[in-house]
Amino acid sequence: MADIVDELQKEHAAIVAILAEIKQMGIGSQEAQHKFILAEKGLLGHLRKEDEHLYPALRKAAASDPKLQSTLEVFAREMEEVSRTALAFLAKYRDGGDLMEFARDFGRLSFALSSRIKREETILYKEYRRIAA
Repeated sequence: MADIVDELQKEHAAIVAILAEIKQMGIGSQEAQHKFILAEKGLLGHLRKEDEHLYPALRKAAASDPKLQSTLEVFAREMEEVSRTALAFLAKYRDGGDLMEFARDFGRLSFALSSRIKREETILYKEYRRIAA
């Protein structure tokens, strides 16, 4: 089941790539609007997959590991904020918008997502591999 981690990492890369394409295209094009829909679907699907496959195993292990339990609580609170920020961004710019605001908001979103992805991959995914072994 550790290959779920590989799958989730590929999804991280795909989400980041779609957002980079949107940034490159600009927010006014028809194709960018299509990419926004893909990014939103990709993000929601990724979160669902984590909720169904990754977190149940981690929660089970955390029942007897207070340190892991604490880590999961921090990640859960953090994920609520990152998800809210990402979905608000996608909703705000799906149909275009102000270019200056877009650049500023995109920078914030990129930073939040890249930080979260790095932490997930170095902490949570490592823990999952440990308990799945």
